[in-house]
Amino acid sequence: MTKKLKLTAKTANKYDLYEQSVQNVDFEVEFISKTFKKYNKSECTTLREDFCASAKISSAWVKSNPKTISYAIDLDDDILRFAKKEFAGSLEKHQLSRVKLIKGNSLTKKTPKVDCVSAFNFSYWVFQDRKDLVKYFKNAYTNLNSKGLLMLDAFGGYEAHQELEEKTKYKDFTYCWDQHSFNPITNSITCYIHFEFNDGSIMKKAFEYNWRLWSLPEIRECLVEAGFKSIDVYMQGWDDKKNEETEKFYKMTKCDADPGWVAYIVASKYKR
Repeated sequence: MTKKLKLTAKTANKYDLYEQSVQNVDFEVEFISKTFKKYNKSECTTLREDFCASAKISSAWVKSNPKTISYAIDLDDDILRFAKKEFAGSLEKHQLSRVKLIKGNSLTKKTPKVDCVSAFNFSYWVFQDRKDLVKYFKNAYTNLNSKGLLMLDAFGGYEAHQELEEKTKYKDFTYCWDQHSFNPITNSITCYIHFEFNDGSIMKKAFEYNWRLWSLPEIRECLVEAGFKSIDVYMQGWDDKKNEETEKFYKMTKCDADPGWVAYIVASKYKR
């Protein structure tokens, strides 16, 4: 039996660590599927995953239903090579045939029209100018079917404006979220992800993000300008007994001024 390699800063793959500590693809695939069905009374079968990185959502999407198809788009050659390798080891032949890895800019790339476009992990915040954000939303609108939905996520609260670090311990490593700097004049924020290992080694700045911290009203206004007719916000629930967040999200028009929150945004091409 081959001895498992000890996880250290030198031996670990940062994309593997990211998938283990950040992404909850099963929840997001379920959210896409259930929300689309609730809005349209039909199944969502075609997905476009913008800023796909390792395309884990696309992988889970084509596994979820034999009718599903996904287009996964990213600019980064390294992460697309990683995704391709992961697909080869985790997807069956018929599933591989239904997912398309595409090198391209989500801002302008055209694909066949789909039921849903997703841009999760706050990836669209890379657009720091309003005109670029509206342009991205317009491109998403163009690539959607007539009853298509654009699904986004966002975070905020007064802690989002602070320079802070949060750590989450896993079996073989610790995930470190570093909100390194924030400029209140431009709302630009620089964040890093570091990984610490049990042997004391550290993978510093495994990932770097230079974003604009967009507010929910700003995002809504840009979506309307891009042509979307209805925009809903889903806020994460709270368990008062356990004093912690739940995995459920609820459609809301008003919520408390929490120190930190995460939301999903669902934009429809048609007036509901």
